[in-house]
Amino acid sequence: MDAYALQHSWDRVTKHGEQVALYFYSHIFVSNPEVRSMFPLQMSNQRDKFVSALGRIVSHADQIDNDAAFLQHLGRDHRKYAVIAEHYNAVGASLCATLKHFLGPEWDEELAAEWTAAYQVIARMMVEAAENSQESTPDWWDADVLSVERRTMDLTLLTVRPRRAYHFLPGQSVSMEIPQRPRLWRYFSPANAPRADGSIDLHVQQIDGGQVSPSVVRKLQPGDEVKLGAPVGDRLTRRSQDPGDLLMVAGGTGLAPLLAVLEQIDHEWARTRTAPHVQLLHGVRMPWHLYERPRLRELAQTRPWFDYTEVVSADGSYPGTRGKVGTVAARQDLSGRTAMVCGGPQMVAHTLERLAAAGLPTEYIKYENFYYAAADDHTANPAFTRSGDVK
Repeated sequence: MDAYALQHSWDRVTKHGEQVALYFYSHIFVSNPEVRSMFPLQMSNQRDKFVSALGRIVSHADQIDNDAAFLQHLGRDHRKYAVIAEHYNAVGASLCATLKHFLGPEWDEELAAEWTAAYQVIARMMVEAAENSQESTPDWWDADVLSVERRTMDLTLLTVRPRRAYHFLPGQSVSMEIPQRPRLWRYFSPANAPRADGSIDLHVQQIDGGQVSPSVVRKLQPGDEVKLGAPVGDRLTRRSQDPGDLLMVAGGTGLAPLLAVLEQIDHEWARTRTAPHVQLLHGVRMPWHLYERPRLRELAQTRPWFDYTEVVSADGSYPGTRGKVGTVAARQDLSGRTAMVCGGPQMVAHTLERLAAAGLPTEYIKYENFYYAAADDHTANPAFTRSGDVK
């Protein structure tokens, strides 16, 4: 597989900007009109992300070993869109047609063979993973909305309960489709460790102009039925009884998966009276965004292993710790600790930079390297979503 030819040709194509995505979707919808219903009606947020992700994955097919687990997950996850093997043929044909259109004479037999081979390797991995998972897991889980609590003006705490067993690890994320926005799946992180009754807490931040989060905050009601995809992610998970001390750094609703890990540790402490030392820094713009303040302050007062620090960045009158949470995190004692970082992409990038500059080795910094979309303005749809380091 000629990695240089793949990457160089894709770089040439991407210079045409949004025209690449427009051509690709026009081709696939005209050639295969039956797949149109698998995509949302509003495609503005989908086009560029889908095609750029698809091209990037295929053009880096020489690094397939590094992405094997992700591609297998992606194949399993696309079952919730009713994707079958035939759809991969449609996507591959439209990808090649798009490449031919924009590369012109450069698209010769040799380059076409390289792209075809790379795409087939990736498609085969995804299809096999999907087929192997069909006997053990459903395409999606139906779940009932138990409660909807609007905690702040733009934040809702949601509790749902799947109708059949749903197994996840603290720190993972879950894609959800709500009835008010069909075919628009969004990723959220459970804010609790698994419970006996199966219920799951989700923290939903309303995003201005978002296609899904405003409907969750304003329209979703107890009794509504939602769909959940398979849980994903492992970089914010923790082994049971792991004694390693943790520095948790959260921005906004990036707090959710860290709360799940905290709950996991608290359950272990209740059983064994042993726990690692955990320090949580929660960074927000304004103090009223500290939506779990009472709970976390009480936990800090009653658990000898837990410290909690609130960090506010945009209110000069705030009497507590002020500034960017990543900067504050870098001032902590980092010796012997593993950092867990979760928040928006800019917050995560800044925190990683500050922790590394403070001397914390990168192997001791855990953050979710998200290939799948999580923020409200990102859409995870067929067939290859890869949105960078967002949470």
